[in-house]
Amino acid sequence: MGEGLKRRLGPFLLTAYGVGVMVGAGIYVLVGAVAAEAGIWAPLAFVAAGLIAAPSALSYAELSVRLPEAAGEVAYVEEGLRLHRLSVLVGLAIVAAGIISAAAVLRGGAGYLTLVAPVGQEAAILGLGLALTGVALVGVLESVAFAAILTLIEITGLVLVVWAGFSAPAVAGYLAPPVIPWMGVASATALAFFAFIGFEDIVNMAEEVRDPTRTMPRAILAALAITTVLYLTVSTAAVRAVPQGALAGSESPLALVWATSGLAAGILPAIAVAAALNGVLAQVVMAARVLFGLGKRAESLAVFHRAHPRLGTPVLATVLAGGLMLIAALMLPVSALAEATSVTLLSVFVLVNLSLVFLKRRAPEAPFRVPMAVPVFGGLASAMALGFAIWGVV
Repeated sequence: MGEGLKRRLGPFLLTAYGVGVMVGAGIYVLVGAVAAEAGIWAPLAFVAAGLIAAPSALSYAELSVRLPEAAGEVAYVEEGLRLHRLSVLVGLAIVAAGIISAAAVLRGGAGYLTLVAPVGQEAAILGLGLALTGVALVGVLESVAFAAILTLIEITGLVLVVWAGFSAPAVAGYLAPPVIPWMGVASATALAFFAFIGFEDIVNMAEEVRDPTRTMPRAILAALAITTVLYLTVSTAAVRAVPQGALAGSESPLALVWATSGLAAGILPAIAVAAALNGVLAQVVMAARVLFGLGKRAESLAVFHRAHPRLGTPVLATVLAGGLMLIAALMLPVSALAEATSVTLLSVFVLVNLSLVFLKRRAPEAPFRVPMAVPVFGGLASAMALGFAIWGVV
């Protein structure tokens, strides 16, 4: 087995990868759960989640240039805080978050698939999960290029949802909105944060990117900006066109928005399946790369630091990530998977922002820099969101 990954990714594919995993990770399956907490104010929760994610994304952008490694967060915490065991724990947490996130999206995608094909939920989960794990094994360029195609399809679907939602008659609650339920919005924000996971996945592709110093920051920030605009418009269209109760009780909420258009019912669910495929594929690819990077830094995990000599992919890590994803998808509902992912990643974001603070104090110069206030605010915002997320879980 070879040791190295191949640098085959440019800025367009890397940005598409980030947008794909972020959009696929939440908006098609999460709008209903967010609406259940925030009601008509669900768009506010998505905007708040984006604002919480923004400083951490900027911190990741600088760190990705300082330490362009496959297991990004592991390197950041180890070099910043100089705590090896904690850095390994962070890496394992990122792997777990990627697997759980993939399971949530896979389960949601399978729910959409059952709307357009005569197949049961469990059969859909198994079939899609095995197929996507196979794609992830073939090669990073092939995987990310396939993901880019799916990204274009899923964005087309979201544009259709926005058109349908703003073309339909507005529901009563939208025309006469109630007072903002701030505690509900806070809980919904922690849940909506799940829909923004993905920018941190980009950094774990660093060893497969051409010219990472220029490409990584641009891809991270572009992906976050694009998805924030999409989430705001889509969530607004959803709460405008569909009553809160119907959204809250659905694992395929955007299909309800599309149904208001009166057009072919199968179009949107089919696109949503493509979105799920994208999100699952991106998370499996990411989790495998983190395991690969962990193998370089932790002797007990060295078996994962091996890439196939011809495919250039970490085969053992990919198979493990795909297998665990299938188990989680078959056992847990979407909301529980999303909550677990949010809690895990927010904890990591606190540590990553703190790591950048220490790194900037020791070595202020870097090819791409953000003000010290950015990681400070990012850490505080992530800590506050983590508190609300834990409160929501409990």
